[in-house]
Amino acid sequence: MKKILVIEDDKYLRDIIVEKLKKESFDVIEAIDGEAGWKMTLNHHPDLVILDIILPILNGFDYLELVRKDPGVSAIPVIILSNLGQPDDIERGKNLGVKDYMVKAHFTPKDLVDKVKQYV
Repeated sequence: MKKILVIEDDKYLRDIIVEKLKKESFDVIEAIDGEAGWKMTLNHHPDLVILDIILPILNGFDYLELVRKDPGVSAIPVIILSNLGQPDDIERGKNLGVKDYMVKAHFTPKDLVDKVKQYV
């Protein structure tokens, strides 16, 4: 069973994503801030990470920089799911090696599940 880490501070959205992924038989773990997400990444080595950018304690871009510098977890695919949809933000995410960048206002849970299946 593929393990997906969802790093999202919005409980309502996180619950929707987690429920949808579990219905598709993924093992899902959750973090509500970037620092907790980083620790879970190191401890659980998920098969894929769904990452918000605007997070407490450690934002998504800082999380990505830590992941890319650590050879033990640097190959884990990451999908950004954020309210930040400016070209500069998307380019920064791509430069940090994300597989996909989805803007929250333009996605459905099914779209996200399809992306997860594409990368795991």
